[in-house]
Amino acid sequence: MPGLNTIFVILAALCWGLSGGIGGVLMADGWDPFVVSFYRGGIGLLFVVGWLVLRPQKSGLTSCRLWIWSAVAGLGVAGNFSFYFVSISEGSVAVAATLMYCAPVFVYLISFFLKIERPTLVKWIAIIMVMIGVVLLTRIYQTGTGGVTVIGAGAGLLSGLSYAVFIFGFKYAAPHGSPQAILVIAFTVLAAVLILPGDNEQVLAVLNTPSWPLFVTLGVLGAGLSFILYIIGLNHTAPAVASIVAMVEPVTASLFGVVALDESLVGVQVVGMGLILFTVTALSVHGAQRKSYDLPVAE
Repeated sequence: MPGLNTIFVILAALCWGLSGGIGGVLMADGWDPFVVSFYRGGIGLLFVVGWLVLRPQKSGLTSCRLWIWSAVAGLGVAGNFSFYFVSISEGSVAVAATLMYCAPVFVYLISFFLKIERPTLVKWIAIIMVMIGVVLLTRIYQTGTGGVTVIGAGAGLLSGLSYAVFIFGFKYAAPHGSPQAILVIAFTVLAAVLILPGDNEQVLAVLNTPSWPLFVTLGVLGAGLSFILYIIGLNHTAPAVASIVAMVEPVTASLFGVVALDESLVGVQVVGMGLILFTVTALSVHGAQRKSYDLPVAE
């Protein structure tokens, strides 16, 4: 049912958008970004393990290449989660979500470097437009006047770069196993990596905090349910359509920040956000039509 699968993709993007806002609420309460990221991925791991148990066919877990590329994907998603929340803590949900949405630009740049994708004038113009949008959105040229900090802007861009690493790791792991097996390995690597930089006292404190329902909700929406919905939804959703509806994520995150966290954007930031969303969506649609960086789909 193509329509239902498209709804799955929309719901996944909606979940990711809400997860940014929930993470913002937790960090506003004093929780460390790495601890928040750890629990987002750790709870997500429980979901994908359950998915693998229910659908163990063609897992490919005996393949060495599956483990290597899935581990790369895990490092990517670990960086994506942690840098995203660092960016939120140093700026705002709207800015961090929009900067992370720049991931397709990094996919193209990496593809150019690896000679997977051929650079063209149109692609370079799109990349330059996104860079201009980033400058306007972050107001990095107005240090000390309410703009996003250098750390916040850098972390937001690194979250997009990390997601590009996740995409490439997932892409190259796909021929060797099932999506659920790849996610199990990736989230296991994420949990192992993010336990190190996090505040160990806070990691344990989560188990007894009144905020634990928010952590559970973050893990369910931000990693467990959303990734499963997205990958299943891609079965019969055109990549171009998936690229367009993915814009639900930064829009949802931005609205959450405005409503729940009392965040706001000045006019030039709105212009920068619009420039980024429009350009990246067009670039993603173009790339998706050529299937240059599709994620694997579940059978």
